[in-house]
Amino acid sequence: MIANIQLEVAQLNDINGILALQELYLVANLSDKEKEAGFVTTPFTISQLTEIIGQEGLFIAKDDSIIIAYIFAGSWDFFSQWPIFNHITAQFPNLKFLDFNITTKHTFQYGPICIAQEYRGKGLINFFFEFMRIHMVKKYPLSLTFINKINIPSTKAHTEKLKWTIIADFQFNNNDYHILAYDMHQSVPQASNSF
Repeated sequence: MIANIQLEVAQLNDINGILALQELYLVANLSDKEKEAGFVTTPFTISQLTEIIGQEGLFIAKDDSIIIAYIFAGSWDFFSQWPIFNHITAQFPNLKFLDFNITTKHTFQYGPICIAQEYRGKGLINFFFEFMRIHMVKKYPLSLTFINKINIPSTKAHTEKLKWTIIADFQFNNNDYHILAYDMHQSVPQASNSF
């Protein structure tokens, strides 16, 4: 199943496939039971997808030309259109990770990431993240993200498989979140040129 996956920087003609995958895993569309397998919380519009694609900040995985995964990786300026991201950046002066200077200039927001359920647990996340990392490290030395604490599958995937570090917690709109950091100069564990 994984052997035929192609990793690409998203293009405008990929928008419909990205929207279709988003709809399947958007938290607002899932039952409580379905949420246990993981979810995405941010619904992106065609306009927002067009903008992030123009910044080369959207990465996709395809199986037989069907989009089965995506990763967003964008500037804080792009993500500032959602209040939660402004809440996060306001905390930057108090955040610490290794010797990094945590600013909106030296970091980017990683995520959301969405992988179709039938492709989860097969090692795709490591190779897919590494593909994105190789592209984004050219611009940013540090990546930050946040994960809803009830999204346990996502927290485990990031901390155990990708080796992200939880550096803080916060609350927003009655939800509890972790803030995580990743040194973009570090190759992803267990990722190689082929899978």
